[in-house]
Amino acid sequence: QMLLVDGGPSRNNLLMQFQSDIINCPIRRSSSADVSALGAAYLAGLATGVWQSEAEIAELPRPHDSFEPHMADSERTELYAGWQQAIARVSFDPGI
Repeated sequence: QMLLVDGGPSRNNLLMQFQSDIINCPIRRSSSADVSALGAAYLAGLATGVWQSEAEIAELPRPHDSFEPHMADSERTELYAGWQQAIARVSFDPGI
């Protein structure tokens, strides 16, 4: 089990490491700055015969950066409890 990420916020290494720690799950981030453009290039290549099938594209190497969880369970539990307390304090007024 892992989380695949892309987009602007995923470029922040600190955020990705914290996310990996807090959800206790490895994160894989594409080394490509724009995965949408890469997908468009794959489709164009498929349409023009550069690749013969989606399976062939799926076998292409996909460089990625990895973030592995390192946070102790006790710290994760403490941070999550603090987050839950902060959320409980927020009042939502739909009339605003």
